[in-house]
Amino acid sequence: MSRIPYVPTDIAEPAEIVDAIRKRRGGTLLNVDRMLLRSPALAAGWNTYLGAVRNALTLDAKLREIGMCVVAVLNGAEYEFIQHAPVFIKAGGTQAQIDAMRDPQAAMRNTQLFDDAERAAIALTVEMTRNVQVSDATFAQVRACLSEQQTVELVAVIAAYNMVSRFLVALGVEPE
Repeated sequence: MSRIPYVPTDIAEPAEIVDAIRKRRGGTLLNVDRMLLRSPALAAGWNTYLGAVRNALTLDAKLREIGMCVVAVLNGAEYEFIQHAPVFIKAGGTQAQIDAMRDPQAAMRNTQLFDDAERAAIALTVEMTRNVQVSDATFAQVRACLSEQQTVELVAVIAAYNMVSRFLVALGVEPE
């Protein structure tokens, strides 16, 4: 149960912010949006920033979603995992990979389910989320697979979704 009540699903004001969120979400408000709208300024900034993270990067969508799903597992943010697992599959991932990501330590060594770039993304996500510091070896793995721009974007995705998961877990935001 959420620790703070969500705003109503039919909230209309502030119209500019609510409309922008609904537009990005295809007309609906998710529970995370309904919690964020307790602070309209926060909701507006979140929508713009995470809209860019989700839709405007050059990073491969599968790698982006791997980062998001692994962060969710590591931080116990089931809401986040439930939201992003289907997006990962739409981006070309498999149910077997989704299942394997439930154990990130094993997944980053699984050469049958994950290619080099995917395993590097998992390792980077684990280190950034668990340790904050990233080893030179893990960073070299990522750089062997990704451009400078894609590396920066993957780091930003992992950092952003650590923020998201902490928000969700601390406030008890529930899956729809």
